Amino acid sequence: QLQLVESGGGLVQPGGSLRLSCVVSGSTSTLDGYAIGWFRQVSGKEREGVSCISLSTGTSYYIRSVKDRFTISRDNAKNTVYLQMNNLKPEDTAVYYCAASWHTVQQMCAITDYIDYWGEGTLVTVSS
Repeated sequence: QLQLVESGGGLVQPGGSLRLSCVVSGSTSTLDGYAIGWFRQVSGKEREGVSCISLSTGTSYYIRSVKDRFTISRDNAKNTVYLQMNNLKPEDTAVYYCAASWHTVQQMCAITDYIDYWGEGTLVTVSS
């Protein structure tokens, strides 16, 4: 069983940057078998995968709309996954959720049903 706690959301102007953090807790052996990802949801719309990373290998995946702007990374010593978000756009405004899955990073980012654990979310607002 894993617990996920997100932080780092806030209000930022278009073109600005934020870094989200997801602290993952649980059995080390269990944790190493998971991929961790970031999803986002706008009110009235479906939740979508943004970026996911394998804790064991560091293999990562990004949706096309954020590639070259966002960077996902993990610090296994701190049991933390980060999402560095640069050149933010109003379309990035959403509640961002950390998630954990036994599936591959591409699969977990594409299929919400593959998620085993969810964090409670952190709000990112991009507005002038």
